Amino acid sequence: MRALDVDPVHGTRRTFRTLCDATSRPGTVHRTQTAPADYAVVAALVDHEVTFHSSDEELTEALASQGRLESAAPAEADIVHTKGVPSWDVRDLERGSLVEPSEGATVVYRVDGLAASPEDGQTAVTVTGPGVDGATTFGVGLPEAEVTALADAQADYPRGVDAVFTSGDAVAALPRSVTLRVADDGERGSEDDGGER
Repeated sequence: MRALDVDPVHGTRRTFRTLCDATSRPGTVHRTQTAPADYAVVAALVDHEVTFHSSDEELTEALASQGRLESAAPAEADIVHTKGVPSWDVRDLERGSLVEPSEGATVVYRVDGLAASPEDGQTAVTVTGPGVDGATTFGVGLPEAEVTALADAQADYPRGVDAVFTSGDAVAALPRSVTLRVADDGERGSEDDGGER
């Protein structure tokens, strides 16, 4: 997707591998070779077989020019993209069913900062579950209310949404299989540091 400064072959392939690494180690921060990482992630995930929603005109126009844009409302889309806090409620996205949990949506957030250890102005998120050694806490530039809403959307495993956070060239993933919550002050920096790469 050269319109987004993403190499359509090597760039998307490297981003997909990075995303797989991030998904297998939830709550850890990884680096892509392309920034902004949200564009690279969307380019790696979206094709003509999935529905997509974003209010980002540059992104949707680039996908449309490649014949890869099948637009849908947020509640019906397979992949949903937002810069910061969305205008829609993450709890209203498709969560799949007990028979077909894989039909749950993937939401790609571009956030204002992402760090293996929470920094000032970031919400500290504690993650437990498959792929996490005990618990890990990382920082994300989203309000606590949005993180809590995402936790609600993931609270009915195997139903739920998968989430990808991006900031600059940084990526972290939270598959629906994990449990997340806003960390209290005592947990900030007390868990596994998430192993930023």
